[in-house]
Amino acid sequence: MPSAEMTPASMPESEAEPARTAPVEAVCPTREDEVAAAGSELIGGPLGRFALPRASWWTPVRVVALVAIGMFALGLVQKVPCYDSAWFFGASSQYTHACYSDIPHLYQGRGFADHLVPYFDRLPGDMDYLEYPVLTGVFMEVASWLTPHSGGIQRQEQWYWFVNAGMLMVCAAVIAVCVARTHRRRPWDGLLVALAPAFALTATINWDLFAVALTAAAMLMWSRGRALAFGILLGLATAAKLYPVLLLGPLLPLCWRAGKWREFFQAAAGAAGAWVVVNLPVMLTHDPTGFHIREGWAKFYTFSKERGVDFGSFWLIWAQNSSNPPTTAFVNTAASVLVVLCFLGIVALTFTAPRRPRFAQLAFLIVAAFILTNKVYSPQYVLWLVPLAVLARPKWRDFLIWQAGEIAYFLGIWMYLAYTTSGDAHKGLPTHGYQWAIVLHLAGTLYLCAVVVRDILMPERDVVRRSGDDDPSGGVLDGAADAFVLGAAAHPARHAAPFEGPAVDWGRPELLTHEDRSL
Repeated sequence: MPSAEMTPASMPESEAEPARTAPVEAVCPTREDEVAAAGSELIGGPLGRFALPRASWWTPVRVVALVAIGMFALGLVQKVPCYDSAWFFGASSQYTHACYSDIPHLYQGRGFADHLVPYFDRLPGDMDYLEYPVLTGVFMEVASWLTPHSGGIQRQEQWYWFVNAGMLMVCAAVIAVCVARTHRRRPWDGLLVALAPAFALTATINWDLFAVALTAAAMLMWSRGRALAFGILLGLATAAKLYPVLLLGPLLPLCWRAGKWREFFQAAAGAAGAWVVVNLPVMLTHDPTGFHIREGWAKFYTFSKERGVDFGSFWLIWAQNSSNPPTTAFVNTAASVLVVLCFLGIVALTFTAPRRPRFAQLAFLIVAAFILTNKVYSPQYVLWLVPLAVLARPKWRDFLIWQAGEIAYFLGIWMYLAYTTSGDAHKGLPTHGYQWAIVLHLAGTLYLCAVVVRDILMPERDVVRRSGDDDPSGGVLDGAADAFVLGAAAHPARHAAPFEGPAVDWGRPELLTHEDRSL
């Protein structure tokens, strides 16, 4: 029998072969995460050393999917006061009950009650066309087809919300399953998505979950080395919400550092092609003078440009405390410059880090940078970050710290709107209180960003790599050799800080003893 100190590299070929062909063992958070271990006491404690979950129907992915559906259902229960009356009676009751949703209000406000076709039919009122990307408009239209167009308008709006909630529940389950399967050895990390309180609370505010589900599926495809499928799904996600296209940004320097140009261009071509296929039929209109951009299709982009400083952003704090608030044009330019600077910082980090950063880490950082610098940080934007945060930093303590800030903001914005809509009664949170809620949720996101950057600079602190993996969400990047590096990364890697834990052979599963193996 080989000694405990022997590694696969030092074993004879005949002895190393079984280690390569052995089944991949999953990491159990209750054995490596103190918060997860403490929380597991509610269901009987951490998984024992002799447990055999593979022999049970209750696989990690099935458990994660069912928990996600259960938490989503609890989020629907939280909306009951609005479903019964608050959406329809009283200016502020939907805010005091913290159960606001755009969905029932836009059923009539965007013409679905009158069978108007999004992007083609002009709407009455201030918003002349639907202000959402094409694939989200398709999602809304399909929900309208499934809604009974009979009875009073209130009943129709209730049905419309209920139909959308059912479709969004499917999206929530897809997201949880995709995250659970992206890191092959860490399926239980999907519970972070399934149990995220801010995820359940904000799931039916808007239609963001659809784009998030497509993005999560794209991440799963990339982790399996399917670059073209990743690109197609990312293009579809971008046709539903703009933010997914940002993931191509950090993928470029990652593929550059690893020399994986073919896969990057496959992904970029797939994304562009899928986006064009979805948008082109709606984008162009033809008349005797030629082809023109359809005004209804362009509404999302013109509205995004013309929209002023809005809820949740640090720009709003500036505007509310200044006698000369920033103009929309200035904020548009400044926010764009800040995002570009953040992207350049991510590029520099990619090329100079001691180990090539994991794709999920940079994906989280670029989306977080976009949200933090944007002129609006709506409460449902947390949905964009949850799956990426779980893949980037699957540590329960840090994740819950961030979620606590998001819950505080979720309550803060509704109490602030209750204050501003309750007339002279002023029931709710005044302006300065709401500004502190903004600071709290911005600080929570910045905290998680800082922890992810620390993991990149000190990979021995990265819980994914400490488990013996390199980049399980990286697909062709996982375990790939560097082709281009800069600065300190060009020299042998050294720990950036004292570390007393075991040395990890990056990118190769460690040989664990029977007691240390986790399921």
